[in-house]
Amino acid sequence: MEENQSINNQNQNPETEEQMQDVQTATAPQNDYKIESTAHDDFDWSVDKRNVATYSQDKRAQLENEYDTTFKQVSDSELLMGTIVGMTKTDVIVNIGFKSDGLISMNEFRDLSGTIKIGDEVEVMVVEKEDKNGHLHLSRKMARATRAWQQIVEFYKTGEVVTGTITSKTKGGLIVDVHGLETFLPGSQIDVKPVTDYDQYVGKTMDFKVVKINEAIRNAVVSHKALIESDIEQQRSVIIGQLEKGQVLEGTVKNVTDFGAFIDLGGVDGLLYITDISWGRINHPTEVLENGQKLNVVVLDFDDEKKRISLGLKQLTAHPWDNLPEEIKEGSKVKGKVVNIEDYGAFLEILPGVEGLVHVSEITWSSQPINAKEFFKMGDEYEAVVVTLDKDERKMSLSIKQLTEDPWETIETRFPVDSRHKGVVKNITPYGVFVELETGIGGMIHISDLSWIKRFNHPSEFTKVGEDIEVMILSIDKENRKLALGHKQLEEDPWNTFETVFPIGSMHEGHVTKKDEKGATVQLQYGLEAYAPARHLRKEDGGNVENDETLPFMIIEFDRNDKRILVSHTRVWEQSKAEEKDAARKAARAEDENTKKAVKNVQSKVEKPTLGDLGALAALKDKLKKAEDEAGKQ
Repeated sequence: MEENQSINNQNQNPETEEQMQDVQTATAPQNDYKIESTAHDDFDWSVDKRNVATYSQDKRAQLENEYDTTFKQVSDSELLMGTIVGMTKTDVIVNIGFKSDGLISMNEFRDLSGTIKIGDEVEVMVVEKEDKNGHLHLSRKMARATRAWQQIVEFYKTGEVVTGTITSKTKGGLIVDVHGLETFLPGSQIDVKPVTDYDQYVGKTMDFKVVKINEAIRNAVVSHKALIESDIEQQRSVIIGQLEKGQVLEGTVKNVTDFGAFIDLGGVDGLLYITDISWGRINHPTEVLENGQKLNVVVLDFDDEKKRISLGLKQLTAHPWDNLPEEIKEGSKVKGKVVNIEDYGAFLEILPGVEGLVHVSEITWSSQPINAKEFFKMGDEYEAVVVTLDKDERKMSLSIKQLTEDPWETIETRFPVDSRHKGVVKNITPYGVFVELETGIGGMIHISDLSWIKRFNHPSEFTKVGEDIEVMILSIDKENRKLALGHKQLEEDPWNTFETVFPIGSMHEGHVTKKDEKGATVQLQYGLEAYAPARHLRKEDGGNVENDETLPFMIIEFDRNDKRILVSHTRVWEQSKAEEKDAARKAARAEDENTKKAVKNVQSKVEKPTLGDLGALAALKDKLKKAEDEAGKQ
């Protein structure tokens, strides 16, 4: 056809030999040499002598139309059907009705397991109409992926179930091939039960539900669990519709947790809470139940809307309080295990489901506060006496201290006032020390009764918890079960002696142990402490007494009743200066008296004064005057 068209064009545009020669002349290079004629210079290039044909205008239009309709008009990324027209060992030749056939790698037909043959129709995608080599580039794999994505989007919208093959394991789940598109199956969406071995699912073909898609990156998430839950939900609706409170059902322990166990009732799960497993206390459901165990349970409650079923196991047996043995009564002795400890006491389990409270006040006869969490330990067994029993309210109070005789009944005979005893320090507070003399008997030493001579800011400066200490009974309060104890009373009051050793005005060496802006604490002999106000800490050189200095101090106040001594360093050097002044004053007066006596002696010996006597008298007067002036200055 192209040849006919070329001839037709030549007929429609005839060119004379002269014109051709003119064209050749015009296009030939302009050289200085002359072109010589050849044997074929008379050839007419405008006429094909082998096939001379001419077409009319209508015929030409018809032929062009047939040519244009012979091939399909395709575009890149277009999906269309093609026919396999040939195969090689590596490629499949596909005809899509375009001006050339396309090649597709044989690898893209692996899913057909070698069943393809010439003449089969396949859906392909036009990747490129013409690649860099001028070939038509087709892909069956990309066509399948595009078509599969369109189907998955549709399945996601409609909720239709799809079938896929699990091809491999990946981080967090599995890869599923759905119509040629790889989708992700999270591990949590494989089954309603936790799955740890993913390898067992590789290669399996299963049904799935598309639960999530991402249009931007063409990513889809599928779930097999959603299908199972859907079936379970239908079964649950049927089973719950037939439930009644009090109904006894057989179930299988499906999963044991810290708070209870889930029981499979044959398609629907119910919760057996830990408090409904046993009448007695249990720390964990695994003490009674295990996975796979079959048991009968009773329906306690159910919620149609929330699809929840509450189950009970202990309700299948009578409550232990209803069958309480006759030997358990008020005044009887019982044994129990500690199952719960609170600040106010501990609960002892006498029988499974039967508990009694030992209040902190019933632990010991001592009036000292006891911390139940320090006294009791979980799981320990104790013997106790039943104090009160109320079967209707299902309450029982117990006592440990009533197992022994009340020691306070004979307190006066065993611990009389002024008697001396040894005890153990049990507790220390800012105001005193609690001492236990024997089990149930104890008292407090007030901080002021620890020492005669030393003042403590806190009793912990004197003793520690756990130390042995000797005390004296000062007083007994039998009604309130209290003893007043003393430690300093073990010795006589030394302040009677101190009053004679440290009289007011006496001076003693003291060591400054503590100082602040108000004054300083001074350690004297015999371990006695005194206090020096700030104004009495000034030194002779104008400075102040500092901490850890040892200096002389004067006693300026002694209070025997309040056990208080005030001292002063300033008075020491002030008194020394005053004594020096008194001594100078006394010396001046003595000299003045001596001078007067000398004058009188001279006058008595000389009846009439001579000029020499007058001179001696004048000298004595001058000396006397100077002595008086000096004394006046001092």
